[in-house]
Amino acid sequence: MHADYIIDEQFTDVIYSENDIKFKEYENCTFTKCNFTACSFTAVTFIDCNFFDCNFKNTKINHVSLRDVWFTNCDFTAVNFAMTDQILYEFHFKDSLLDYAQFYSLKLKKMQFINCSMVAVDFMESDLSEALFDNCNLRHAVFIGTTALKTDFSTSYDFIIDPEKNKLKRAVFSTENLAGLLKKYDLIIK
Repeated sequence: MHADYIIDEQFTDVIYSENDIKFKEYENCTFTKCNFTACSFTAVTFIDCNFFDCNFKNTKINHVSLRDVWFTNCDFTAVNFAMTDQILYEFHFKDSLLDYAQFYSLKLKKMQFINCSMVAVDFMESDLSEALFDNCNLRHAVFIGTTALKTDFSTSYDFIIDPEKNKLKRAVFSTENLAGLLKKYDLIIK
């Protein structure tokens, strides 16, 4: 087995340095309480991996492939996902901090964001079709030129989405969060 291919491993409390994970492939691995803030994510692949309580704050992510990956209770503050590999990828977030993260122009179909803080996240030009935003704080999140067909926002809150600047066909909203669709009209909704 090649040293750059790691399978069925568990990593706990590891503080990774800049070059520790470059050009490696991880399959069916679990990372718990690991710190990736100093890492350079270059040509890294994660397949069927789970991350719990990990810190990625301000991490530079370049050409990373994420295939069936779950991030739970992780910190992704100010991480730019725009350079992730978009071929055969799927990743989801639960109970995670994604404030100021950037998903500009990414295809995020069927992605799940569950109980996440997503303050000032950039979704400009992204495809969020059939994505789930379950109980997420979307305060100041940017939705311009975003495709959100059949996207479920029904339990999320504090967002402003202009239906004239985004594709929202069959997107799901609750009556409690409809004000976020009408903000530009300066209406008072009771």
